[in-house]
Amino acid sequence: MQPARLEGGTDGRGLRIAIVVARFNQHVTDGLLDGALEALAECGVPESSVTVAGVPGSFELTTAAAALARSGDYDAIVCLGAIIKHETRHDEFIAVAVANGLTRVAVEIGVPVTFGVLTTENEAQAIARSSGYGNRGPDAARGAVEMANLVRLAGRR
Repeated sequence: MQPARLEGGTDGRGLRIAIVVARFNQHVTDGLLDGALEALAECGVPESSVTVAGVPGSFELTTAAAALARSGDYDAIVCLGAIIKHETRHDEFIAVAVANGLTRVAVEIGVPVTFGVLTTENEAQAIARSSGYGNRGPDAARGAVEMANLVRLAGRR
C-alpha cells in the first residue's frame, strides 16, 4: 500500500500572489523580480492576480510580508532581496533576521512565504544569481505557487 501523497504542483490558475521586493541593491533585485514575474506567468497566474510591493531593503521584507499575509488577499508571498557581503558582518545579521522573520510569518500566519533573498559573498555572485540561467527569482515564484497549492490541498483533508 502506498502512503497518501500531497504535492502542490505549479498550476497557478486561481491563485493570488504578492511579491515583496527590496529596492536596496535594485540593480540585482530588478532581475529577481523579472524572473519571478515570468515564472508566475508560466505557471498560469494572471498578471491581474499579482501584486508587487516595494520596500527599502531586505530587512523590511518581513514587515511587508506579514501585512500582506494578514490581509487575507494572497495565497502566497514571494520575498526578493539581495544581501551582499562587504567589510563588516552586517550582512550576516540582516540575513539571519530576515530568514527567521519570514519563517515566522509563514508559520504563524499560515500563508506560504518564499525566500528569494540572495546572500552572496560579492556583487558578481549576486548579479549571476539574478539574471539568465542562474536567476533565483523564478525558483521563489514557482515555490510560492507549489506551496499555495499544497496548503489548499492540506486544508481540504
